[in-house]
Amino acid sequence: MELFNVYSLYPVEPVRGRGCFVYDTAGTEYLDLYGGHAVISIGHAHPDYVRAVSEQVARLGFYSNSVENPLQTRLAEKLGRISGYADYSLFLCNSGAEANENALKLASFHTGRAKVLSFTKAFHGRTAGAVAATDNPAIAAPFNRTPNVEFAPLNDIGAVREKLSTREFAAVIVEGIQGVAGIHCPTDDFLRALREAATETGTQLILDEIQSGYGRTGRFFAHQHAGIRPDLITTAKGMGNGFPIGGVLIAPHFEARPGLLGTTFGGNHLACAAAIAVLDTIERERLVENAAAVGEYLLGELRRFTTLREVRGRGLMIGIETDGPGAELRRRLLFERHVFTGGAGASTVRLLPALCLTRELADRFLESFRGIVG
Repeated sequence: MELFNVYSLYPVEPVRGRGCFVYDTAGTEYLDLYGGHAVISIGHAHPDYVRAVSEQVARLGFYSNSVENPLQTRLAEKLGRISGYADYSLFLCNSGAEANENALKLASFHTGRAKVLSFTKAFHGRTAGAVAATDNPAIAAPFNRTPNVEFAPLNDIGAVREKLSTREFAAVIVEGIQGVAGIHCPTDDFLRALREAATETGTQLILDEIQSGYGRTGRFFAHQHAGIRPDLITTAKGMGNGFPIGGVLIAPHFEARPGLLGTTFGGNHLACAAAIAVLDTIERERLVENAAAVGEYLLGELRRFTTLREVRGRGLMIGIETDGPGAELRRRLLFERHVFTGGAGASTVRLLPALCLTRELADRFLESFRGIVG
């Protein structure tokens, strides 16, 4: 049997990692500024993470959600305290798309409404409901298109208010920062106005923090820069540092009913051990603060390059808009300078490094980048 070919692969095979580096079969060292789609939050093979996961799998890797699992409670309490959402509840699942599916379902059950408002260029996942709220024709199949999902331009609060005024929408879902679109930031004023419009119309505000959360922007969640509190927050990616886990943070006004949500693998023992180790490391090593400081430095230095069209982002979530093909620049960085980066669209290079990136490693990248773009 062959694999179903859905990815364009680089001829590089990473076999081990350490911190912000990965190494291929020949032992070549690569600076990893992409973290496997923003998944590696605390660095590759962090010793405390490795120890926690190894010890847990040696005890019990999995049992179903039909029995008590104190690790879930520990994770919820720690996440609530560190994120500032101790009064919310937590539903654990396996991925970002699944988190968004469950958030949309909760909003619909709570309001009795069917419609969802999303934003142009949004990406929320590849499952049925999540992809219907995704504005990308290359990803959404015809059967995913539904009249129950509408789109408005990001940062256009007038368009949002006009749509929500019908009071037909169960939810409005927005990314803390649009990632797949190329790092487009909702303004703080827009998020505050969005919160107000949702409250006025009884619409549930869902913040998709799957890529932008877990400290990446210098706050635990990107929307916290605007000082708002959503009704539902979705998270995944950096939550497990490579182990699949996702979650929905749920405001107190939602009713928990048996059977409303469910999952086989979500919140299993091994996933919770990994997620707890991530939070312990983020807190102990002050990685949120590090992301803010190193990200500000890196953004400032990149904006000095006169050959770039634009540099966008916040913290360690950065989009570099080039004048030429982004794919070619990424390829040259990988094969000439041994630096992993990500792409978005035709001309954007994405940087999503582990939150432990140092200023020295940022300078190493800047030197490599300067050697290619001038």
